[in-house]
Amino acid sequence: MTREIINVQVGQAGNQVGESFWEILLAEHGLDAEGFYKGNDPLQIARVGVFFTEVEQSGSEKKYVPRSVQVDLEQGVCDRIRASKMGALFRPDTFVNGDSGAGNNWAKGFYTEGAELVESILDIVRRQSEACDSLQGFQMIHSLGGGTGSGLGSLLLSKFREEFPDRMLSTFSILPSPKVSETVVEPYNALLSIHQLVENSDLTMCIDNEALYDITVRTLHTKNPEFSDLNVLVSQVMCGVSTSLRFPGQLNGDLRKLGLNLIPFPRLHFLMPSYAPFYDPKARAFMRLTVPDLTSALFDRRNLLVACDPKFGRYLTAATIFRGKLSSREVEYSVLELQRKNSSQFVEWIPDNVSVSLCSVPPVGQQQSATCLANSTAVQELFKRTLSQFAAMYKRHAFLHWYTGEGMDEMEFSEAESNTHDLIAEYQQYQEATLEAEDNEEFEEGLEYAEEEAA
Repeated sequence: MTREIINVQVGQAGNQVGESFWEILLAEHGLDAEGFYKGNDPLQIARVGVFFTEVEQSGSEKKYVPRSVQVDLEQGVCDRIRASKMGALFRPDTFVNGDSGAGNNWAKGFYTEGAELVESILDIVRRQSEACDSLQGFQMIHSLGGGTGSGLGSLLLSKFREEFPDRMLSTFSILPSPKVSETVVEPYNALLSIHQLVENSDLTMCIDNEALYDITVRTLHTKNPEFSDLNVLVSQVMCGVSTSLRFPGQLNGDLRKLGLNLIPFPRLHFLMPSYAPFYDPKARAFMRLTVPDLTSALFDRRNLLVACDPKFGRYLTAATIFRGKLSSREVEYSVLELQRKNSSQFVEWIPDNVSVSLCSVPPVGQQQSATCLANSTAVQELFKRTLSQFAAMYKRHAFLHWYTGEGMDEMEFSEAESNTHDLIAEYQQYQEATLEAEDNEEFEEGLEYAEEEAA
């Protein structure tokens, strides 16, 4: 049985990344720009139903339509997708847009402009979910810096949680980064969104533009990267994460299995994605790609899609997904060897905390690749960074009238701030937790007591 996912693209950044994601997805499943199958490998089409709905056409041809909703509070973004080469792919009734935009204001997206659109978005989502055999969950792509992606994205997450409480909610969230900033109120929008993500999301893949720019300039040697170059990197990771859902393979998983292996505590679900190989296209002929090379690249800071250093934290869990004609024994061994050599970087109180998935279908244009989702306590660096910028403005009540004017209460800012403080403290607590001798003694005493009781 196919376990379907509904994709929701919110805001300008979300829709641009989404467009790039669907382009790669079409190529991997052998589909053309209108959704007709042109491939020759039966594996390509075996599980295409995870992201696509099959539609019968006249004759024997089958058309595959993305199970997706494109949302923005201004018309331009949706119009641009309709006019692009991908325009014929999406169903016309899955585009939802407002007229006035959110003006980089979280409150407009959550309380006023976004609230007017939310019911029509939910109608489309309900229709798509009713057509599913076994809905696995939702995947949302949004940015936390602007108004639509952060405000309306947060509102949609809370509505999905109400209407589909037992389905998985996974987000690809583009966080503001210190060196690449578009608007001065990004820290407000981001922190208010993090407050919602902590409560309503099951898996949040953190991405930021600074790390994407670094990879594009330093590794891919693109001198003046555009957003389209950055979007391709995010799309490669998104396709890597969903590989085990979209293709048959060894050690396959679904979103729930992924969450089960990665999230030891419900609030600590912010993951750091990485991908390998990233390389300069001109240097491709000189690249040597062994399984240990791929594995070490996944845990290298330079391949992370988020600007923080894993050396300043410890890995709670990680999921690695390898693609291509690879030996499962070799992959398992290289992951174990990496853990053994860097044992201080992994918490010792979660045994076997790096899971491995294998898929024999390589990505388009490459022989093999690997994706990693790491749950590391180093991610608190992101929240500290945003929190310090937020606190500097909030202390003076700067720009606050734009938010309170849309019906927001100042208390929400204080709540978001304290919730983020708590989140940072939780990450710090588990970073410092050790498997002490006392713990072992208590555990053994508990076992003895349990055995006595049973006797």
